Amino acid sequence: MGFRRDELESFRDTEIDDLVGPGLRLLFVGVNPGLWTAATGTPFAHPGNRFFPALAQAGILTERPGFARGLNEAERARIVGAGIGITNLVRRATARAAELSRDELRAGAERLRANVRAWRPAVVAIVGITAYRDGFDRPRAPSGRQVEPLEGVPVWVLPSPSGLNAHATVASLAEAYAEPARAAGLLPAQEPSES
Repeated sequence: MGFRRDELESFRDTEIDDLVGPGLRLLFVGVNPGLWTAATGTPFAHPGNRFFPALAQAGILTERPGFARGLNEAERARIVGAGIGITNLVRRATARAAELSRDELRAGAERLRANVRAWRPAVVAIVGITAYRDGFDRPRAPSGRQVEPLEGVPVWVLPSPSGLNAHATVASLAEAYAEPARAAGLLPAQEPSES
């Protein structure tokens, strides 16, 4: 499945539904939907996005879904059934996250707070450090687990899986994403390494 540039542009400002359900343990929070995501109605759907490959490599998902064509209902049910939810800070689709204003990110952070209160995940994992810093007014926030929880829920800030993030690989993303998954009880605790 492919899209012409003009087809993708027609999805600008479109919103997609959150992927959440009962038994939510780990809530992944993207920055905002890309145009391919909006076209397919599937989070992290661009063929170059490494989100689902990283979840599969980390063992968070037992199999990699066919995300680039859009998740089917069985794949959506498997993700939700695994205790995973997916939402975005900002709901409107853009070609690049850099198109978002700081005000939009701050409004998205407030919406996320309300959703966390309502959904009560065990762990929140925000994928995109710049969006976290801008949206939550934490200009020096490091990656990894944050000191301050979100509505009482532990928060991790993780690297973006976008193909535009040249520093990340599927392997490095899998390693980073496994940390909040362990904290949420979706993966076994890591054995301490012997020195």
